Amino acid sequence: MEKTKVRLHICGTEYTISSAEDDAEYMRSLGTELDEKMHELLADNPRLSITQCAVLSALDYLDAFKKAEGSSENLRSQIQDYLEDAARARTDSEITRRELDRVAKELAALRAKRPQA
Repeated sequence: MEKTKVRLHICGTEYTISSAEDDAEYMRSLGTELDEKMHELLADNPRLSITQCAVLSALDYLDAFKKAEGSSENLRSQIQDYLEDAARARTDSEITRRELDRVAKELAALRAKRPQA
């Protein structure tokens, strides 16, 4: 598989990155978002070095990632619970349908045995 290479400009420095999985537009969007995030941090904290700014940005993105990961795990767990509930409901429905069929047959047999008036 061919690697995609992209040049990014982040806080005044050019970086060349490559990826075998992501397209150039996606990588550019990541670079643009990071550049904007770092410029925002630097504007709010002019004493930060680029390295400090990069570390704070990385921590912020890692925090968001961990929280999203936790949320997705919670959603997976809820979906699993819903699937198990649905399976139990199908089983209960099938048992009820069979019981209804049995009772209907029993009623038909009793009606057939009943003397005609």
